Amino acid sequence: MSNQQLLSRITTNAEVMVGKPVIKGTRLTVEYILNLLAQGASVTEILEEYDGLEEADIRACLLFAAQSLENTTFMPLSV
Repeated sequence: MSNQQLLSRITTNAEVMVGKPVIKGTRLTVEYILNLLAQGASVTEILEEYDGLEEADIRACLLFAAQSLENTTFMPLSV
């Protein structure tokens, strides 16, 4: 599946989840899925918990996050 096809699974709508990026057809935000993964949930566990969700949806969240950070400049913090 191409990057464009994956990213088409992510949508934004000001009237859904206050405009946060969500998996199309759901109220699951990209942020929520990333937090589940960060807390140690496996892809299998997430798919079992949310009927209709596909592995490609989770991959789309990861790709969306990666591309969102692509043009971000990070400045080192001075201690």
